[in-house]
Amino acid sequence: MSTTRDYYEILGVSKDSTEAEIKKAYRKLAMKYHPDKNKEPGAEEKFKEISEAYAVLSDAEKREQYDRFGHAGIDSRYSQEDIFRNADFRGFEDLEDILGGIFGGAFGGFGGFRGRQTQRRGPVRGSDLRYDMTITLEQAAKGSETTINVPRAERCDVCGGTGAKPGTSPKTCPNCHGTGQVTHARNTPFGRFMSTTTCNVCHGTGEIIEEPCAACRGTGKQKKVRKISVKIPRGADNGMRLKINGEGEDGSPGAPSGDLYVVIHVEPHKLFERVGDDILYELPITFSQAALGAEVMVPTLHGKVKMSIKPGTQTHSILRLKGKGMPYLHGSGQGDQLVRVIVRTPTRLTEDQKELFRKLDLPDEGKNPRSTKSGKGIFEKVKEAFDQ
Repeated sequence: MSTTRDYYEILGVSKDSTEAEIKKAYRKLAMKYHPDKNKEPGAEEKFKEISEAYAVLSDAEKREQYDRFGHAGIDSRYSQEDIFRNADFRGFEDLEDILGGIFGGAFGGFGGFRGRQTQRRGPVRGSDLRYDMTITLEQAAKGSETTINVPRAERCDVCGGTGAKPGTSPKTCPNCHGTGQVTHARNTPFGRFMSTTTCNVCHGTGEIIEEPCAACRGTGKQKKVRKISVKIPRGADNGMRLKINGEGEDGSPGAPSGDLYVVIHVEPHKLFERVGDDILYELPITFSQAALGAEVMVPTLHGKVKMSIKPGTQTHSILRLKGKGMPYLHGSGQGDQLVRVIVRTPTRLTEDQKELFRKLDLPDEGKNPRSTKSGKGIFEKVKEAFDQ
């Protein structure tokens, strides 16, 4: 036998593991140690070891013998070829050609497992493209339509995308005879394996170009700049992706073009900050406006509007302008504009102004603090002083 280690230990499972758990453990280890994928020293020996363990534990009869007698029960009854005979390797077709396309055909004649066959590559869809677009907050709020210039690979006008010089055509690849794949045989301790790979001459197309097109140098594509119209919806947000079907790079002859993805970036605004569908705005006001109340004009994304400030408004109070925010991207309606009031504290006061504040802060007991000999309230006098 090639190993004397405990089969359960090799696969990292317990002795009461189910068939599905054993299969799952083998799948994970096989992907990790397959010698055609893992080039580290010892990977191939590790793969042989886990394959042997799985061949025994996945077969009910062999597993029973192993559970009763250990390796002695296997060595005395089965040859190395018998270990793999009737082992169930089905269900591993999706492991990136593991035990399948890499070896081709049957799995060494042991389990009857048939892998996938690499096929000649057909028409290839064009690549998708990404275009980053920066817009203003106003454009995002109102929506807009603009034209962008997108560099992309398009089908060559001269050869029609074949890559061959006009008047000629691609020839069948002599290396793979038009199949797009090459098969190699390899002898291993498990038997003779067939390895199928993509042809390195035609790269899977099955054709070669003897006389390349001078315009595209045999690629079948030319770099061009295409003007494309983009509609930005009302309410567009930062990071939003707009998909424009068929405006990516051209595919090979007979294949569709890719798509264009326009990624929206909304530049910061000098006055407003967006929070979801709402707009934040800071409004500086004077002390007298906060104390006495006022009517002020406030800028919004939709033009200036009049807003009332109630007497006694405190700094950092939030006032709401309904429907003056961003349009809803889905459905009708709009968010709000939230106005945060910032009361400006005066820094340069005359002696008269200071005296007015002292009277405001320390009114005479029993007297109306808003009353003065002139008949004007203290608030009115403060307002007049600061509005001068």
